[in-house]
Amino acid sequence: MPKKKKIKKDKKVKKVKVTKKVKDSRKLKLTTKSVEKKNTTPGADEKPEIKKIKKQSTEKKIYNLKDFVVYPKHGVGKIIAIEKATIGDIEIQFYKILVEKEKLTLTVPINQQSKLRPIASINQINKCISILKTKPKIKRTMWSRRAQEYDQKINSGKIYELAEVVKDLNKNTDIIADQSYSERQLFEKAYERLKSEFEAVLKVSPDEVQKKMDKALGRTTILDNVE
Repeated sequence: MPKKKKIKKDKKVKKVKVTKKVKDSRKLKLTTKSVEKKNTTPGADEKPEIKKIKKQSTEKKIYNLKDFVVYPKHGVGKIIAIEKATIGDIEIQFYKILVEKEKLTLTVPINQQSKLRPIASINQINKCISILKTKPKIKRTMWSRRAQEYDQKINSGKIYELAEVVKDLNKNTDIIADQSYSERQLFEKAYERLKSEFEAVLKVSPDEVQKKMDKALGRTTILDNVE
């Protein structure tokens, strides 16, 4: 009888030892995994690199001195200088653009020249003339909304949209009574901007450009009849 009791006690001791070993091995696995996670976390031992910008980034398009360009909000201008300036540690290069119609000089950084566009080609001018010859499209919406749309088109810098505004607001006459004050203002603004681009591309006098545009708009025949 006493022998059997001893055997049972030994079995219990063995079970306890086994369970301790299993628990210890599990703890080791968990600690090794946590260490691995800490080591694999990105940027744990990496130091952030500080880069100093010495020169301003430039875009692909490069304009030269005396080139004509179009700034959407002001129209056609001529590059009169390409200058450099250092602000802090950054060297900035910029264009100086003269807009003769508005007697304004613009300073445009080269890395922000996405606001500029080159003047139109002769093919684009010919397409504008064909737009001016078409019938005006007048929407039935309120004038305030239409005026806002026309103003956005004028300041978009897109030559075809500019031609559309001139065509839509054209009344085929210079008689003030035929147009409201705001209509006439928008028409003259769009007309002068389109005219200045025609002059820069065709390289002819302002009078010749005006005759060409008025002929396309059908203004010359009516003006002759009035005279």
